Amino acid sequence: MNNYIIPLLLTLCAGMSTLLGGFVTFFVKRNNLKALSVGLGFSAGVMIYVSLSELMAEAPEMLSAYYSQMPARFLAFGGFLFGIIIAVLIDYFIPDHIESDFLNTSKICQKKHRIKRAGLITAMAVTLHNFPEGMATFLVSSQDIMLGIPVAIAIAIHNIPEGIAIALPIFHATGKKRLAILYSFLSGISEPVGGLIGVVLLKTIMPAQSIGIMTAAVAGIMVYLSFDTLLPLAREYGENHHVIIGIVSGMLVMSLGLIFL
Repeated sequence: MNNYIIPLLLTLCAGMSTLLGGFVTFFVKRNNLKALSVGLGFSAGVMIYVSLSELMAEAPEMLSAYYSQMPARFLAFGGFLFGIIIAVLIDYFIPDHIESDFLNTSKICQKKHRIKRAGLITAMAVTLHNFPEGMATFLVSSQDIMLGIPVAIAIAIHNIPEGIAIALPIFHATGKKRLAILYSFLSGISEPVGGLIGVVLLKTIMPAQSIGIMTAAVAGIMVYLSFDTLLPLAREYGENHHVIIGIVSGMLVMSLGLIFL
C-alpha cells in the first residue's frame, strides 16, 4: 500500500483541478447570456479538441500493443461509434421536455431546464472521461513516479476547462454557485476513484486492451454531446460570433495546455 499512496495523491490532485474550473462561477453574472453562449461554445471546443486530437489519437496506440495497426484503428473507430450510441441512449432516457405536473412550463422554465440538462450530461461525459484518465495516471505513477508527475500536471491543466464546462450551465440554470461547484467536485473525484477501480478491474476481470476501446467510446460521447446539445444551446443564447469565440477559446486553452506539457 505504501507504493500506492503517492500515485493516489497525484491522481487526486489531477482530478480535483476540475474543481478549480467550477470556481469560475464566482466571476460570472447569472443573467449574462453572452457569457453563457461563449461558455457553452468553450465547453464544446474543449470536448471536441480533447476527443479528436487526444483521445482518438491515444486509443489506437493503446490497442496497438495487442493488435496490428489496422485492427487497432478499426477497434478504436468501433469504440468511437459505440460511444455515440451510448450518448444517443443517454439522450433518449433523459428526455428534453418538462412534465407539466411537476414544473412550470413557461418558456423561461423550459430554457433553464435545457441548460441544466446540458450541464448534467456534460458532467456525466466528463466523469466517464475522468475514469480512464485516473486509471492512466495511477498506473503510470505506480510504475514510474518521475513520469507520473508530468502526466498528472498535464491532466490537471486540461481538467480546469472541463470544470468550467460543467459549472457554467448548472450555475446559469439554477443560480446556485455551490451546486455548480459540487458537480465539478463530483466529476473530479471520479478520477482517483477511477484509478482505484481500474486497477482492481485490470487485475481481475477486465482485459487490458479494453482501456483503448473505452477511451475511444468516451471520445464518441463527448463529440455527440458537443454537436447535439452544447452548440445548439450556445447559438440559441448568443450570436454566432459568440459561439465561435467560445469554440476557438476552448480549443486554444486545451491545445496550449497539452503543448507546454
